[in-house]
Amino acid sequence: METSNHNSSIMDMFEKGKVLKICAPMVRYSKLAFRSLVRKYNCDICFTPMIVADDFMRSVKARDSEFTTNESDRPLIVQFAAHDAQTLADSACVVAPFSDGVDLNCGCPQRWATSAGYGACLINKPELVKDMVTHVRNQVDNPNYTASIKIRIHKDLRQTVDLCQKAESAAEERHQTVHYDAIKLIKDSVSIPVIANGDIKYLRDVESIHQLTGVDGVMAARGLLANPAMFSGYEDAPLECIWDWVDMAIEQGTSFTCFHQHLIYMLERKLPLKMTLQWTVVALFLYVEMGILVILCLPFISARRWQSIFQLRIWSCVSRFWNKVFLTMIIILIVLFLDAVREVRKYSAKDLGTDAKLQPNMFDHLHMKLFRAQRNLYISGFAVFLWLVMKRVVTLINQLASASGSTAALQLQADNANRAAKKYTEDNELLKKTLMEGKGDKATAEGMELLRKEVEKMKEELKTSEDAVKKSQSEADVLKKQTDGVAREYDRLLREHQELQNLQDGENKKDD
Repeated sequence: METSNHNSSIMDMFEKGKVLKICAPMVRYSKLAFRSLVRKYNCDICFTPMIVADDFMRSVKARDSEFTTNESDRPLIVQFAAHDAQTLADSACVVAPFSDGVDLNCGCPQRWATSAGYGACLINKPELVKDMVTHVRNQVDNPNYTASIKIRIHKDLRQTVDLCQKAESAAEERHQTVHYDAIKLIKDSVSIPVIANGDIKYLRDVESIHQLTGVDGVMAARGLLANPAMFSGYEDAPLECIWDWVDMAIEQGTSFTCFHQHLIYMLERKLPLKMTLQWTVVALFLYVEMGILVILCLPFISARRWQSIFQLRIWSCVSRFWNKVFLTMIIILIVLFLDAVREVRKYSAKDLGTDAKLQPNMFDHLHMKLFRAQRNLYISGFAVFLWLVMKRVVTLINQLASASGSTAALQLQADNANRAAKKYTEDNELLKKTLMEGKGDKATAEGMELLRKEVEKMKEELKTSEDAVKKSQSEADVLKKQTDGVAREYDRLLREHQELQNLQDGENKKDD
């Protein structure tokens, strides 16, 4: 952390007629990298994620991991969860040199927070909240340093209910619509700045809520997650915004989990996908495999034509990396397949117990996750299977083309041998006729010499033909053995794939 001389007050930013655009505190997300990103797109004030004040003061490691900032990260408000006035004041004194104000979380409805005395349960302790704000104001030296509270709107504004009713109403409000009439009533009742929060998705929502309630600022959370450039008027996050987020996350050391989840969240909003990016890529890869196999099996394209296509120069360049690419894809697909198996087992073995009564939608939610895990299992399994089949099909096409070429060469040799035999028969008949018509020993000797030369020549050609036939026969035997081996391997892969499917179906039936 670096101390920054920032003498202006956040209160000075609340000018009449101007509505401030504020990044809300979000667990894991609104850290330094994300705050730096939204500031590039006209965000006026940023909040840190909620920090538990007790842990913050107790541990140096907690202070270093939970609160990081730099000189350009201003104006900045640090949100704390606290139930003790002095602890909150001590925490505010620690972060005061690096921020412009602290905010007390009085609206978190989560069970762990309310059970520890934080969040929504403070709504029923107005004197304690007043004492904590007073301690911060008295103990922080900077007079411009602000102390604010973040609360939730309740259904009944006329009376205060007990602790359980307040905590319950805060939890019930979590997915309700925003109470603009209540916000307007609060704004009309106090003279300090009031900030509205909830259901802010576009820049036009900021102005409409300001006109409707008269608040001094508007805070956004999920809208900024989906589109960090929302305050600049973009309807969707531009691609340069996504690349800025990647650069800042790498530069400022954002955790991989937070970075990966948020990047996928933005991409799914930018590209309305039904599943995560990696499984969309695997599904597209599966469809490509199916298309290639259909093309390779077209009956009107011969094996020799495919072989001539495979022998083009471009495939010669690709063949040098083919084995590495093949093994890499096998490893990636198997890893994804195992991850899908893990997800299926995880959600198949999920025991709802009594939580199903507390959260009625949990059952449907888990079944939806199980369905998605099974879908991913089938996609990755078939992708691995078709990747192996495609390699085998290409190998068989090349072998079939080689066998066809050898058969054509043998046929050509046989035709040449037949023509030679026919020619030799005609020459032999002509020689016999000449001998019959010849006179004297000289003619007989010449005829015998000619006949002997023809016989030797014929023996040499016959020997050559026999060698060629033997070679072709041995090649045919080797090719037949290879074909039989490929067929056996293909049958084995089919059996293994069927066994995996049967095993998976058996586990699903058992879980049901």
